[in-house]
Amino acid sequence: MTADAVNKPLLETVLGRRQERLPIWIMRQAGRYLPEYREVRARAGTFLDLCYTPELAAEVTLQPLRRFDLDAAILFSDILVIPDALGQSVRFEAGEGPILEPVTVETIPGLDPSRALEKLSPVIETVRRVRTSLASDKTLIGFCGSPWTVATYMIGGRGSPDQAAARLFALRQPAAFARLIDILVEASIAYLGAQFRAGADVVQLFESWALNLDEVAFRDWVIEPNRRIVEGLRQAIPDAPVIGFPRGAAGNLPAYAARTGVNLLGLDYATPLAFAGNLPPGIGVQGNLDPLRLLAGGEQMEVRTRAIVAAFRDRPHIFNLGHGILPETPIAHVERLIEVARGAL
Repeated sequence: MTADAVNKPLLETVLGRRQERLPIWIMRQAGRYLPEYREVRARAGTFLDLCYTPELAAEVTLQPLRRFDLDAAILFSDILVIPDALGQSVRFEAGEGPILEPVTVETIPGLDPSRALEKLSPVIETVRRVRTSLASDKTLIGFCGSPWTVATYMIGGRGSPDQAAARLFALRQPAAFARLIDILVEASIAYLGAQFRAGADVVQLFESWALNLDEVAFRDWVIEPNRRIVEGLRQAIPDAPVIGFPRGAAGNLPAYAARTGVNLLGLDYATPLAFAGNLPPGIGVQGNLDPLRLLAGGEQMEVRTRAIVAAFRDRPHIFNLGHGILPETPIAHVERLIEVARGAL
């Protein structure tokens, strides 16, 4: 963490100190809705080539801050660079998303977390480059996918609406699944620690598939691995600031917030605003506008934005979407969103 952290409003919010000026960033703020991103993406080759080319990845990380009054840059990368670094075959197909060669009981022991950081060194170089180019009042957010979410892709071979392949694997092969989670926890701690040492101010754990789990599975496969990452990371980076984003956690949110040790909790757009009253006192929140409201724009977006800001006046709050910005989103809508959110405080 950097010495001038006190000058970063978004980081201060993560650390539990509410700011007079509402901090804002947008999930997937570096992406296809920006023409400058599309130009760089076309030059990069494959999506993974973009993630592993520090010059280009740093450029797209910084692009949103040149356009918008945002308080943070988030590292441009992907949650599936860890499986790639562990030796699993990962590729991205246009129109299909990520495709992986599914792991099996037999192949899991061959995944080697000790070599992952070597493969991920270009991503760490991206963090360094962004840090040197970022204004002193801007927070640099690093991230990784949380173990359960990453495991669903590694086992299923692609995204799915119900994560059935991973859920069945965990139930039928508990020892092998536990080993996979151990590998992902170890690799994630090392990866996030390297991001901090390269200049990240805070990291976010993306638990993108926290839905579709009963409370026992959520405890074992979401809360416990995330808790272990936070604990292990802070052994290497004392007091490391962490945002947890367990999308779809619903009624499991209070337990996640209380047990994982994260500093601030990301809320998806399906979380009722009043539900924040069930969270541990004082924990900050992030979110949680529906990306489709931003896409549609107009009065409905403005009304909902003001309602979100008003609902979280009594605790540290970072304004954000409740999931990633959609590629079709007009730039003018983003500009108006930031204007309205700033004026609503």
